[in-house]
Amino acid sequence: MNNKIVRFLALGFLITALLSCSSNPTTNTTEQQNTPPEAVTATNVDNQIGKIKFKTEFGRELFSLKQQTNGIKLVDENDQELARIRENTPGKLKIKNPLEQVLGYVIREKGQWKLENSEESQVLYILKRQNDGHYTLEDAANKAIYQIKMQNQGWEINQPNQSLIYHIRIRDGKTSLRDTSATTVFSTKSEISPIAFACFGLDVLTREQQAALAYAVNSTGGQ
Repeated sequence: MNNKIVRFLALGFLITALLSCSSNPTTNTTEQQNTPPEAVTATNVDNQIGKIKFKTEFGRELFSLKQQTNGIKLVDENDQELARIRENTPGKLKIKNPLEQVLGYVIREKGQWKLENSEESQVLYILKRQNDGHYTLEDAANKAIYQIKMQNQGWEINQPNQSLIYHIRIRDGKTSLRDTSATTVFSTKSEISPIAFACFGLDVLTREQQAALAYAVNSTGGQ
């Protein structure tokens, strides 16, 4: 056979072999291509969500609200749980202490929020939104205890006779609760609606009730 033809045929076989190898990757390469990506480990929910801190005028933390998947926790300055507020039923928040004892309930309705006792047998207080955009806290007999009004580029908590109890000042990203002598009781730089913040100035309520009411109001935008 002619030497040129032999060399031509040999070259053809070589090219065919190279093409065959390139179209069939090695086992290791195939395994790498088919290996699924590593699963993403779920991070603890508490580490992903926000914390609303309430501090003194000098920066000491007094208490905080730690948001949960279906409610909040009220914790003290040492991050110890004081109460857990959860919405197990739509429109109804349950307040429990660290011992799992029920402390009460908050019922959300259009334009008002009712605080009930632990037996769900009695309405204790009602926060109502008025037609003028102001709010009143009333007792079970619908008697006004506090009036919450927008005044002086902030809000004021007044007695029914209009005497001032607290002023809520909003300035430079900080919301402050100030008494009649303009002393800051506590403040926060966290995002919370002014009317929800005002719930912590309703002294007739316990801190647990204040926290539950504030969460209920904040989650509905005060409506």
